Amino acid sequence: MAVQDFLVSKADLGATRLRETPHAGLGEGEARFGVEKFALTANNITYAAFGEAMNYWGFYPAEDGWGRIPVWGFASVIESRCPGIAVDDRYYGFLPMSNEVVLRPQRLTSARFVDGAGHRAALHEVYNSYSRCSADPFHDARTEDAEAILRPLFTTSWLIDDFMADNAFFGATGHGTGLVMLSSASSKTAYATAYHLARRPGIEVVGLTSPANLEFCRRLGCYHRVATYDSLDEFDANTACLYIDFAGNAALRRAIHTRFTNLRYSSSIGGTHVDQLGGARDLPGPRPVLFFAPAQIKKRSAEWGPDAFQQRLLSAWREFVATALDSAAPWLVIEHYIGPEAVASAYAAVLSGHDDPRRGRMLSLAAGPA
Repeated sequence: MAVQDFLVSKADLGATRLRETPHAGLGEGEARFGVEKFALTANNITYAAFGEAMNYWGFYPAEDGWGRIPVWGFASVIESRCPGIAVDDRYYGFLPMSNEVVLRPQRLTSARFVDGAGHRAALHEVYNSYSRCSADPFHDARTEDAEAILRPLFTTSWLIDDFMADNAFFGATGHGTGLVMLSSASSKTAYATAYHLARRPGIEVVGLTSPANLEFCRRLGCYHRVATYDSLDEFDANTACLYIDFAGNAALRRAIHTRFTNLRYSSSIGGTHVDQLGGARDLPGPRPVLFFAPAQIKKRSAEWGPDAFQQRLLSAWREFVATALDSAAPWLVIEHYIGPEAVASAYAAVLSGHDDPRRGRMLSLAAGPA
């Protein structure tokens, strides 16, 4: 079977095509991985929306004008010219929307490796590291689909909560209860962030969402209050507050910066509202700051030590995934999409921004079942 890559136009994220190319030979030190399955969420749309600004297109380059959106998923070794990487070894990590990928494993241990491809040398190690499933404490074969869908989102959300607490919520809790407002409240990264924030004293966690997702967000139980985007006038304009923006909606950002005269901090996380993205020039109040998860990882790893950092994250992850998959009231219902047409259909649904928030989509371009 030829190599298949799902390509997206950088100029128009709605334009896609499937590229088929013959297999390339392996160089010394390289390994070919069959991409078994990968998650597709609004987070990946954010990767595309910020592909140039944050160099997400740089992980898996394509021809001019086109890009391969990186995704989180599972891949198995199908051919290796790298000592220590054996056929059938299975890994979790940052992959292209393809049926296979050639990597150059370096700094191998029994648990992980880092891709040493030259074009990735300047990119952050968080995205260049691959975990061997059999040695990964986060991995559980029974919940691995949820791992691909939620783990990278959860890590970001856990770090957002930690960053805000680390900075004492920028003074929003100093005089009574402060508001922390999250846009795109039905998105998985937003509600995972709310899950952590709601446990902090002195803040009220408010989810902002569309009317269609209002009841879903309320049923989650992780927001103290849920409101629609057009109901900002329900809140006291003088309340000390923070804005955590997952939507990237320029008009909403301006409305919040204009109304809330005591806005202490504005954090830009994602861009789920792709058709309403915009700049942040000439806004009242604090300048929006793009949150970069690897920077907080680096800070906490230095302060706590890498092992302690991982242990804290692991403990929080296990608790969260049990909540998300609770059979009595699951936050996540996983669906599988196999083959090029199914992948294209799933991508279009997620890109639209109107996808059912309960869905967790696992995709595969591979010939067999995912």
